[in-house]
Amino acid sequence: MDIDRTAPAIAEGEIRIDAPIDVVWAVLADLSAWPTWNHDVKSMAVEGPLGPGSVFRWKSGSASLVSTLATVDPPREIGWTGVSMGIHAVHVFYLEQLDGGTSVRSAESFRGLIPSVLKGYSRKILRRGIDGILGSLKTETERRASTP
Repeated sequence: MDIDRTAPAIAEGEIRIDAPIDVVWAVLADLSAWPTWNHDVKSMAVEGPLGPGSVFRWKSGSASLVSTLATVDPPREIGWTGVSMGIHAVHVFYLEQLDGGTSVRSAESFRGLIPSVLKGYSRKILRRGIDGILGSLKTETERRASTP
């Protein structure tokens, strides 16, 4: 799966996490637990099992979102689409096992009236979100990997 490369707002980021890929996947794929480690996520309700077509309703910052999983390929990729305030988002995480750790890439695109009119602001919001979730994912995953 890929983000919408023609969208007016796109952000991407990558981080190395000092933990095995299966630990990173376990943290990332447990959507219901996101509010416990991702400070941007205020609430999360997942409908059904983790798989393509599953819907989750969540609040991130001041936005209430309804998202649908599009790709679930353990432990390598998870991605979804979502809509909030007329913004159509596509978000994907790619995981790759490295020697002694995991590389995590995250990418997101926004399409809609707001990102078209406020491109710079939308890109800034996306960049901040990508950096925030990658940093929080690293902190939580490394904490879990170091706990006996």
